[in-house]
Amino acid sequence: MVERKIFAGPRVRRIRNGLGVTQTAMAEALEISPSYLNLIERNQRPLTVQLLLKLSAVYKVDLEELRHESGGSLTQLKEIFADPLLVGELPGDQELVEVAEAAPNAASGMVKLYRAYREQAARLSDLTSLTIGEGNAPLAGARLPADEVRDVFERRSAYFPRIEAEAEAFASRFADMRDLPFAFREWLRAERGIGVRVLPVHVMPDLRRRFDRHSMRLFVSERLSAPDQAHEIAIEVASLALRDAILAELEALPLTTPEAERIARFELSRYAALAIAMPYAAFLAAAQNARYDIDILRARFGASFAQAATRLTMLQRPDAAAIPFFLMEIDAAGNRLRRAGAFGFPHSGFGGGCPKLNIHVALLQPGQILAEMIEMPGGASYLTISRTLEGPNAPFGERVRRTALLIGCEGGLGQATAYGRIAAAQPAVAVGSACRLCERRGCLSRAEPPVTRPLGLDEMVAGISSFDFQ
Repeated sequence: MVERKIFAGPRVRRIRNGLGVTQTAMAEALEISPSYLNLIERNQRPLTVQLLLKLSAVYKVDLEELRHESGGSLTQLKEIFADPLLVGELPGDQELVEVAEAAPNAASGMVKLYRAYREQAARLSDLTSLTIGEGNAPLAGARLPADEVRDVFERRSAYFPRIEAEAEAFASRFADMRDLPFAFREWLRAERGIGVRVLPVHVMPDLRRRFDRHSMRLFVSERLSAPDQAHEIAIEVASLALRDAILAELEALPLTTPEAERIARFELSRYAALAIAMPYAAFLAAAQNARYDIDILRARFGASFAQAATRLTMLQRPDAAAIPFFLMEIDAAGNRLRRAGAFGFPHSGFGGGCPKLNIHVALLQPGQILAEMIEMPGGASYLTISRTLEGPNAPFGERVRRTALLIGCEGGLGQATAYGRIAAAQPAVAVGSACRLCERRGCLSRAEPPVTRPLGLDEMVAGISSFDFQ
C-alpha cells in the first residue's frame, strides 16, 4: 500500500519562525537546498521519510504531531460549523481544511470561543430552570463546574498516590542538581524542544503562563516572584512528564461535566508540580527535622510560603505519613478561595467560618506569622498558623492582591511543630465553626445570630453581643 503523502508546509514554517532561523540555515541543517525548503513550506512538495526523521533529530519535532496536527482542529471546526447557528455558511469543508492547516492558532481560538459559548448557554439554561421552571429545582443542579471541583477536592484527601509515585521517580533524575528551575528548563528544551522565556508586563499583562505549542515556547510573566515563576515552569513539566498519572487520578474523581474535568486536570497539574519540586521522601524528612517550620522548608526547597504549606497537607502516604495538616485561604472580603486537608477539610469539626480565627488578624499584619491554639465548643482544639500571601507584583497605581492562608492541625499533634510550644503558652482562643451554628454567648465578634437559639426579646436588657439570644 502506498503511504499518503504528508504536506505540512505551514507547520515547518512555524517551526522555523519559532526558532528564529532563516530558510537558508534550516535548509543547511536538513541537508537540502533553500529552494526545495521553500517549496515544502508552500505545500508544493511533500515531506519525505528522510526529512521527517531529520526534523525530529535536529529540532525535536514530534512526528505524530507533525503528521496529524490539523486533524483534531479540523474535526472540531466541522463540529462548530454543524451548529444550527452556522450551518450553511460554508459550501464545503475545503475552507476549514485551509484554516486548520494554515492558521492553527486561529482555529484553536475559534474552538475555545465556541466551547465557551456552549458552556455559557448551558449555565443560562440551568439558571432559567432554577428561577422560572416549574417546581423547586435543586440548587446543587445550578452549581458552576468550578464549585463542583472545589467541593470534590475539599472533601477528599489531598494525597494522590499515583502522582506521588511517578513524581518521585521523575524527580530522582535531578537529585544531584541544586537549581531545579534550571533543571526543569533544560528538561523541557532537551526532551520536548520547548524554550522558556520570561516576558515583561506590557507583553503579557493578564496571564501568568502561556504555552505556544506552534512555536514550542513557554512564556512566563515577570510579574511573578521567582518561586511562582519556577512553579509555573514545573506545572508545564508535570503536565507532560506525569500525564498518565494525572489522567488516572482525574478518572477516579466523581465529576459530572467536561468543564469540571478540565478544571480538575489543571488542579492536579498544580499538585503534580509541587510533588516534583518537593519530592515526597526528601520533603517529609526535611519537614520532620525542621519540626514543620514552613519558613525553613520554603528556603530549603526554593518555594513560597503557600507552596510549602500546601505541600505539607499532601504528606499522607500510608507507610510514611506526616502530621495531618489542613489549610484554607481567604481574601480581604472574607471570600473563601480554597480549602484542603490531609483527610479532606474538617468542615464539621473546624468549620473555618469564625471571625475570631487568626487568619483574619493576619490581614492586618502583613508578612507576620501568627500561631495560636483554638478551642471549639465541643472541646476539640487545633493549632492554627496564619500568614498573608502576596499576589503577582503590581505596577504603580494598581492595588496589590493580598490574601491570607491558615494551616492547622489537631492541638495535640501541634506540639511536634515549631509553633506548638509558643502557641500553647497562651490561653486558647474560644472559637466556633460559624456564627450561625455557634452558641457561645457574649461574643464580641458575632456577625450573625445562631439558628439554634431564639434571639433575646427583653427590651429592658442589652447584651454585649450584637445578637442576644436566650
